[in-house]
Order: sequence, then structure tokens, then C-alpha cells
Amino acid sequence: MKISASIYSDKQRPLEKVIQDLVRHQMDLLHVDCDDDLAVFEDIKKIRKWCNIPIDLHIITDEPEKFYPSLEACPVEYVTFQYENLSGPLIIPSDIKGKKGLAITTPTRVEVFEHYSDMDFILIMATTPGQSGGVFDQKNFSKIRQFRRKYPKKSIHVDGGVNAEVSFILRNMGVSSSVSGSYLFGESSVGNALMNLTKREIESQYCIKDFMTPLAEAPHISVNGATTKEILECVEYGNMGFALILGENNLLLGLVSSADIRKALLSKIEDHQKITPEDLINKKPISIAGTATVNELLKKIKSCSFPIMYLPVVNAEANAIGIVNFVHLIKGEI
Repeated sequence: MKISASIYSDKQRPLEKVIQDLVRHQMDLLHVDCDDDLAVFEDIKKIRKWCNIPIDLHIITDEPEKFYPSLEACPVEYVTFQYENLSGPLIIPSDIKGKKGLAITTPTRVEVFEHYSDMDFILIMATTPGQSGGVFDQKNFSKIRQFRRKYPKKSIHVDGGVNAEVSFILRNMGVSSSVSGSYLFGESSVGNALMNLTKREIESQYCIKDFMTPLAEAPHISVNGATTKEILECVEYGNMGFALILGENNLLLGLVSSADIRKALLSKIEDHQKITPEDLINKKPISIAGTATVNELLKKIKSCSFPIMYLPVVNAEANAIGIVNFVHLIKGEI
């Protein structure tokens, strides 16, 4: 996941000093907020002289067309327009370069992106736009999942309340870029904050159940009467590479992953039609409590002698309530 530094969040130093500091720390992107002010392009021209870090421009305006000439004359790598401020259709000329995105606030539903599906990404504002130092609203974890499911080929950017613990969770959810401002510049140094935002071991006050994929959105099937074909179909059409096997009251009885299917096939390769549900199900999957923290999650993973791709989440009664999938986290670290 790329970190986009909100350059105007540093109120203590001149802009050039801020940029020089970010260059020294090899920042991924420079996030430039623009509240309906064309003068922002004067700063962008200066930044272009100081460094070649990609610029991530976020424009809040009800007249996007007045920015088009400046975007053509002074192109940026990423440009985002705030949805709630638009007073009409957003039709960006094709000769404006760079990736284009739509920003939405927490109350706005991700379905509004349907009218902007030609854009490259969505920017989810997890705090009040323009409010520095706000707390991440965990409702946005659900929005990220919804958008990922609806638009799997689009990128997700997040702005607001991104500290070390939120950064880890967002990486796990497959977010492409997160904006950091007050946290980045509020630490003892940019380097220290950046290390916290990208490190893999982190203390967290969030519970696993706050950001897991809930059971309703995860592939699962009741073991009662389930046939081999039905279990395989659940894995296949669930599009996550596994299926949770449940008993009464969603009691977690096991898990079937692609690896379990391969093992069953190898054991009965000469007579694969005799493969039964018993052959497929891993009856002792590693699981974690929904009330566990991110730090406890990492400790559990480290304690295992084998790689974990899917981690079922259970309540106090051992009933399945969701799953943590590490595929996005692995992709983000490549």
C-alpha cells in the first residue's frame, strides 16, 4: 500500500522544507488538497521543480470544469474530485492525463460510483474532509469491502484517521493508497511515522470483528446433508478459495480450501468419484476470536509452523462469525 503524504498538514515548516523531508524519506505520493482554489497549481509547479514524487491532487469544487485547463497545462499523476460538492455531471476531458478518482464521505453510499465507473479509483474519506487529526470511522471498513466486491478491478484509496493500526488493517483489506497528514507530521519525525505506517507488527485497539469479512459475505455451507459436489461448488463460486463448514447455530466444524481439495484428489486419484465430504474437510482449522486485537492476530499467525491464508473468526461459543483473508495483504507487500 502506498502512503500519500498530505503536504499541507505540516503547519510549522515552509512547503519546500516539507517536500525536502518527504523526498529524503522516499515518500510514495504527495497528497495536495485543493478547496476550490486554482492557486494550488502554483504550489504544484514549485513541487515539480523540487522533486519527481507523484502528485495526488484532491479537488473540492462545484465547478470542476474551471480546473480542466490547469490540469492540461500542469498534469498530475492522480486527480480526485469530491462527489458531494458536484453540482452537475463530471465529464473530464480525455486529454487530461493521470489516473482519475471520485472521493466520497462516510455517509455517501459506494453505489454512486456506478455513474463514474470509467474512473480508476475511489477515495473514501474516513473523517470529515478538511478536518485534520480526525478519528477513522470504522463504518468505512464495510464500505471498503462493499466497493471491493462490486468493483474488483478498481483501486481503493483512503483519507482520514490513518494511523499505524488503521494502516495495517487497510493493507490487509487491499487498499492501494492511504493519505496520512496529522499522524505523519505529528510523530517525532516523518521517518518514525512512516515506519509505523508500513511495519507488519502493530498494536491495535480495533477488534478482528471490526474489519473481518462477516459470515454473510463469506463462502459457507452446512455440513448436514452436504454432498461433495455442493462443497466444491461452494468453494468455486465463493471466489475466495475456501468454504467454511458449519453445524447448528453456525458452529465451526471445519474448512475446505483449495489445498484440502488437492490433498483429497491425490489420496484417491485413481478413483476420485469416491471422494466424500469427510475427505475434503479440515476439521481442525486455526481460528481466532472476534474480540482479539490485531496484535493477537499477528502472534497467532507467527505461532503456526505453516502459512495461513484464511483465518475463521468465531465468537465465545465457537460459532463462526466471519473470516480474515490474507490474500490482499500478501499482494500489497509485493
